[in-house]
Amino acid sequence: MKSTGIVRKVDNLGRIVLPIEIRKVLDIKEKDSIEIFIDDDKIVLAKYQPSCIFCGNTENIVYFNGKRVCADCIEKMKSNF
Repeated sequence: MKSTGIVRKVDNLGRIVLPIEIRKVLDIKEKDSIEIFIDDDKIVLAKYQPSCIFCGNTENIVYFNGKRVCADCIEKMKSNF
C-alpha cells in the first residue's frame, strides 16, 4: 500500500472527508458509491463498480433476481440450455 501522508479525523457522526486530490486521482465524484472492505486491521475504501457474479466483468451488467450478470454470461447460459 502506498502512503499519501494525509491524515483526517473522524467526526462525531463517524464521517471522514476524502481529500479532493485523492478523489481526482481515483475519479470519485459527488454521489459516487464507495465500497468498504476490512483487511486484517485495515479499512480499505474503493470506488464501487458493480460486477458480474460469474466472471467479474463490469460492463453491460443487468440485474436478474437481484443478482448482477453481464451480457456475455447471459449469452453463454442461453447457449447451454
